[in-house]
Amino acid sequence: MTADATFGGRAALTHGRLLRLALPVTLSNISTPLLGVVNAAAIGRLGDATQLGAVALGAVIFDMLFWSFVFLRMGTAGLTAQAYGASDANELRNVWWRSTLIAAAIGLIIIILRTPIIEIGVAFMQPSAETAAFVRAYVGARIWSAPVTLMNYAVLGSLIGRARFDVGLGLQIAINIVNIALSLFFVSVSGWGVTGVAWASVIAETLGLAAGLFFQAQDGLMRALRWRDIFARERIWKTVTVNRDIFLRTLLLIAATAIFFRQGARSGDATLAANAVLHNFLAIGAFFLDGFATATEQIAGQSVGARDREGFNRAVRLGAIWCVGFGAAVSLLFATSGGALIDFISTNAEVRSTARAFLLFAALAPFAGALAFLFDGVFIGATWTRAMRDAMLVSFALGGLVYVAASPWGNSGLWLTFLAFLALRGLVQAALYSRLERATFASG
Repeated sequence: MTADATFGGRAALTHGRLLRLALPVTLSNISTPLLGVVNAAAIGRLGDATQLGAVALGAVIFDMLFWSFVFLRMGTAGLTAQAYGASDANELRNVWWRSTLIAAAIGLIIIILRTPIIEIGVAFMQPSAETAAFVRAYVGARIWSAPVTLMNYAVLGSLIGRARFDVGLGLQIAINIVNIALSLFFVSVSGWGVTGVAWASVIAETLGLAAGLFFQAQDGLMRALRWRDIFARERIWKTVTVNRDIFLRTLLLIAATAIFFRQGARSGDATLAANAVLHNFLAIGAFFLDGFATATEQIAGQSVGARDREGFNRAVRLGAIWCVGFGAAVSLLFATSGGALIDFISTNAEVRSTARAFLLFAALAPFAGALAFLFDGVFIGATWTRAMRDAMLVSFALGGLVYVAASPWGNSGLWLTFLAFLALRGLVQAALYSRLERATFASG
């Protein structure tokens, strides 16, 4: 299917259609936390809690860095889905080119500023001196992937917005399989340690971008460019405002995760490593939920573009059923079987024991965050990004109050705060939904 040939318009939404859209994303996403598990296992089986903690902190620094610019995926997907629903082939191309050019520019700036970025990240995390050296080695290598990683966000957003989940699935799985294979080779065979894990990511992302550009060309997204359309004032302003709001929202989300790891690090290397192990549970659950959230995002955006109010509301209802149901199922699975995964990731007895003590908290995270994932998809697809930003601000502030109350309980209080933050995000967005839906379709 090319960008010019077939468009969304109004389409009947059933459980089957939602599943057909969600399952490729879910399968694709599963390979991403699997990458985190393999990386953690490759380093963890060296028996060195310091290196395992360094990879975890380095990954958080890249969450703070790269995911600050996740608007390149989210904003592109929402705007593309609306152009898709409105059958606007020119705008499909223009949205992708705007995001790609922005991504390339930001990536080059990150490389230029790599030294202060590394030092600020290490200073914020406050690891031990030994851990800090490994963090610098990991981040110093992986940061070279910045331009290609961010451009991959733009490619993926364009694919999601056009419902090309099949291609998105193939690209993400290919990137992560290459990454996993190279990580195992560089760590276990070449003996490169944390640096090997980093360079595996650089190479895999670069190969993924080359494949993504090929498919974009096949779908007609790289021909017949008109620069005045790409940089049209009204379109640029909408792109800027949507991306600004997602950027600010994402910074707060990343800050919450960074604070979680930073406070855990203050309890010692064993607690830091245990939290890093358990964070893989959260990542796995999150990517299950993200499949349904992403499917809802595409359908919601398409419905707004086609002025299909009934389809929009049905997408939200079906998405809620699947997100909450899957969240509960994954939480139950982790609560009953999580010990085996802990043992697989780490061979360190102290890390294993500490992780088991907090397993139930990590297991509950997918259920606590189910509504947040759903409404993130809805708000992005509908480009209700200002409201999403404001909901995050409220949730972050309330989460801070929870932390003040729970902090005497140490790492348990830290996990309780994180669970409350996840739940609050979904509840605040749910409270805003009806007003935003009425305003969007008032003239429909």
